[in-house]
Amino acid sequence: MTQPIRLGMLTPSSNTVLEPATAAMLAALPGITAHFARIRVLAIDLGEGATAQFQLAPMLAAAELLADAKVHAICWNGTSGAWLGLEQDRAVSAAITAHTGIPALTATMALMEAFSLFGARRIGLVTPYLGSVQAEIIARWAGLGLDCVAERHLEDPGNYSFADHPAALVGGLVRQVAAAAPEAIAIHCTNFRGLPMAAALEAETGIPVLDSVAVALWGALRAAGAGTAGLAAWGRLFSLPQPGGNARQD
Repeated sequence: MTQPIRLGMLTPSSNTVLEPATAAMLAALPGITAHFARIRVLAIDLGEGATAQFQLAPMLAAAELLADAKVHAICWNGTSGAWLGLEQDRAVSAAITAHTGIPALTATMALMEAFSLFGARRIGLVTPYLGSVQAEIIARWAGLGLDCVAERHLEDPGNYSFADHPAALVGGLVRQVAAAAPEAIAIHCTNFRGLPMAAALEAETGIPVLDSVAVALWGALRAAGAGTAGLAAWGRLFSLPQPGGNARQD
């Protein structure tokens, strides 16, 4: 019999979207569960106070609590690495693994892997963020060889308020970005309601639409050695090939 797989999610404290969205997706995968630990995140901007929210110590403390549940992977289910730099996400993930012995990743690291598997370099970006944060993301991604050909953002300082924007609004922003014909579109904020629209927008535009909550779950499943094809109804992301071609069966 296939053994249960437990996924640990480090969650921004003011996020109200990612937990129910993750649960909705996992309803299709009996035996796989997600478990959440929160770190304090109240605002998204480039100021010293906001960037200090993502220091290593609270991440490690929360990861240690998830390790008590014997999770098979730990994901920082936030997108701070998009504007603070992928190197910070990699350092956090490495520190979590060194501290707990559990594979670790972040939503932004998973997004970069998805872009690579789709062969996408011309990118569309949709977020609720301030223009300054959006510009920093675009600059960081340019340094990784990604060309943001179209973007939309909402000038919202968040974080709690990001969830107030309806899915229909997010879908409209994606359609505007799709007009530039990017090779993939990222809805990159885990407290933003992109998931309900993503699969339908892919069918409408013919472009992969990568919602960050879905991307974080996809990455965590892969890190845990679990299959993802059972979630194909949620988007093309979940039909991408598995590392090594095999899902965990132990």
